[in-house]
Amino acid sequence: MRATLILALTLSAVRGAPCAAQGFDRNTAPTPGPVTPIHIPGWTKTTLANGAQLIVTQKRDLPLVSFSLNIVGGSYNFESVSKLGTANFTAQMLSEGTATKTADQLSEAQQTLGTTIGINMTGEGGTISFTALKDKLEPALALTADMLLNSTFPAPALERIRGRTLVALQQGRDQPNTIASNVFSKVVYGNDHPYGRVTTETTVKAITRDDIVAFHKTYYQPGRAVITVTGDVDPAAVKDAVEKAFAAWPAGGTRPSFQYPPAPAPTKTTIYLVDKPKSAQSVFAIGLPGPPRDTPDYYAIQVMNNLLGGLFQSRLNHNIREVKGYSYGVNSQFMFGRGPGAFRAGGGIITAKTDSALIQFMREFHGVEGEVPFTDDEIMQGKESLIQSLPRRFSSVNGIGGSVAGIYTQDLPEQFYQEFPAKINAVSRDDLVRVAKKYVDLNHLNIIIVGDKEVVQGPLAATGIAPIVTLDLDGRAVPIP
Repeated sequence: MRATLILALTLSAVRGAPCAAQGFDRNTAPTPGPVTPIHIPGWTKTTLANGAQLIVTQKRDLPLVSFSLNIVGGSYNFESVSKLGTANFTAQMLSEGTATKTADQLSEAQQTLGTTIGINMTGEGGTISFTALKDKLEPALALTADMLLNSTFPAPALERIRGRTLVALQQGRDQPNTIASNVFSKVVYGNDHPYGRVTTETTVKAITRDDIVAFHKTYYQPGRAVITVTGDVDPAAVKDAVEKAFAAWPAGGTRPSFQYPPAPAPTKTTIYLVDKPKSAQSVFAIGLPGPPRDTPDYYAIQVMNNLLGGLFQSRLNHNIREVKGYSYGVNSQFMFGRGPGAFRAGGGIITAKTDSALIQFMREFHGVEGEVPFTDDEIMQGKESLIQSLPRRFSSVNGIGGSVAGIYTQDLPEQFYQEFPAKINAVSRDDLVRVAKKYVDLNHLNIIIVGDKEVVQGPLAATGIAPIVTLDLDGRAVPIP
């Protein structure tokens, strides 16, 4: 009772005290703290006996080590068109058992080491990674090598993964965000481009265990591997440990060329409407093919997109979420890849405001192309948010490892991060308008909207923004009755 009384009196005193008495003056904006200095660490490079590249970066403040085995190239480069999903299945099955350990034993071994070995696959790369205490590095390496080199790919595990995937695909056909993403890929790139291909029930059902074994043998080769180790380590000792762990990994493999077919020729701006009856929201995905990662416009695009839809306080989100209240959040991004990664803007919109939101999207696109000039404050904020993301990126072993790996898997200049602030700061107001006009092409936008057709089609047509084509869930045109 006494403690409760003391707490009540304390809270009363705090609530009743003026701000100045508490050390606050809400009439004066707080002074910003010092800018966090950017420290880009150095690293060593070497090549293992089997041809894999090894990058070691020291960070000695904590007894932690981050390990990542990165394969250059992914499902876009190595997967059969008729069996999409094979790459992801193979990655998942590396943890399903080896010649000496069951899946449960692999899991228990990771728990004993205090780590988790993560295996991931994307369209243009694959990774096997873990973070461990310094004294657990060698046994964690041995376990990782066992999973990579000695996996048995048990048939029951394949069927379990297949069943789980089929359920997820079926659920995705009822989720507007998934529908919008799949249809966007189909419309923007078509079936003949890797960026336009979507895993389906048919391709998943076609995958066999032999396909998994063959993909594993073809894909996981050291000639296309970049291994990064970051933490409280000695580079020479790390090389010895990695060489020992992966001694049985035979040399072979080359990096893919990333020579993709051209994206389809642009078409006149069109609204592609996918019917989702009774949907409370309309999901927007607006965009077109963009530039590859090695474009010289990379820095100008990054700043421009930050201002358009990258930041929370960007023009799109401020207008459509904060001012209009049409959405919980909208954004834009450039999906830089080795090929023509898309520019895409969108988000979930209240059904009744679908037409109004589209008008605002177009208004902001016109704005960044010069109709609403960028202010000095905007430009400064857009640049500083990018530059000041670097200290955070290089503050952890995982962040450092991922950043350094990106340099070598993306073929970036080794001084990329050292030069990044200067190149961002060199972007001019004219550069921002130029890249907006070039890559947010208002005459050739693909406007995918997944929503209640009965409610939104009429108002969308009344905007006069673009003709409307109705598509089904697979991105195919729906015949007019």
